[in-house]
Amino acid sequence: MDARGFVRILDRKKDMVLVSGFNVYPNEIEEVIARLAGVGECAVVGIADARSGEVVKAFIVRTPGGELTEEMVLLHCRESLAAYKVPKAIEFIAELPKSTVGKILRRHLHETQDQ
Repeated sequence: MDARGFVRILDRKKDMVLVSGFNVYPNEIEEVIARLAGVGECAVVGIADARSGEVVKAFIVRTPGGELTEEMVLLHCRESLAAYKVPKAIEFIAELPKSTVGKILRRHLHETQDQ
């Protein structure tokens, strides 16, 4: 809340991804990806795309010793999701940014894409 009493939303304002006019909810995709062996954690965000407005990007933390590949993730998603929900980009990272209470901060993942 600012000095004039106005409240500003800082996070979770835009979790939904709008792909070619279709609403895509990150939690649905994250649940599918999390069922795949070798996935420790994952987060999904929308990134700007000239053709469809936004596309789905998945950030995945592999389990220790995991042999997970991008192709394995894509195949698994294609079997379980509609085509427009399948991530167009996948990035394997060491850890996801989290708040002090352990909630994944998608906003930080968005910021890394804007740079």
